[in-house]
Amino acid sequence: MVDHMLEIVHWFMLVLGVGWTIFFFYVLWRYRQRRNPDANYKGVQSHMSTHAEVMVVVVEVVLLLGFAFPLWANRSEGFPVGPEVVRVRAVGEQFLWTFHYPGPDAVFGRVDPRLYSPTNPAGIDGDDPNGKDDFYVQGRLRMPVDRPIIVQVTSKDVIHGLALGPMRIQQDAIPGQEVPMWFTPNRISEGDIICAQLCGAGHATMYASFEVMSDEDYENWVASRAPAPESDAGDGLADAAEPVAAR
Repeated sequence: MVDHMLEIVHWFMLVLGVGWTIFFFYVLWRYRQRRNPDANYKGVQSHMSTHAEVMVVVVEVVLLLGFAFPLWANRSEGFPVGPEVVRVRAVGEQFLWTFHYPGPDAVFGRVDPRLYSPTNPAGIDGDDPNGKDDFYVQGRLRMPVDRPIIVQVTSKDVIHGLALGPMRIQQDAIPGQEVPMWFTPNRISEGDIICAQLCGAGHATMYASFEVMSDEDYENWVASRAPAPESDAGDGLADAAEPVAAR
């Protein structure tokens, strides 16, 4: 859908560019000095320009109401639901991404910004029963193929931007807020994640990666990363973390 819209916009801009270029050269030729040696202070008497402006407004209104608003409503309100949906939290900080997974039970435990620490960068409350199997990974986002992904994006310090170019998706990470974005990976692949907001002197080093794997491999990976039930929450969270991806 995004690719289709980009294609339409580019064709539309091509038509506009060619049209305005033709009009520009027509004006240069029509009002050249040799043909108009004396200035005309009355200007154009025809109402053609007014009609053209009205047509432009009509086209823009159609594009806005007929395409932009419905597509935006679909992206901002039509979030997928159901057991097949995979949920992840993405926590940005200078200059690192931490990805928080709800574990095999697919239910996030409580999070608290006051719990942020080097050994708990996702702020997971280990005392919450739903958070016993939660874990985090730094620098690499893993997802299953052909399943809707909802990423809750937030930040610890300044505004960052979680940008997954191959997924045609980006969302600002705002301190104190968790803003969701969603997409569906449609093929097994790997790619880069960058920060789309200038977030400080180390902005260029805020690099992460993503991996789209088969559903079976993803479920096995989640099961292998989740803390063991008998281990205490602090040890489980620390053991579940992966090292930061190479920059």
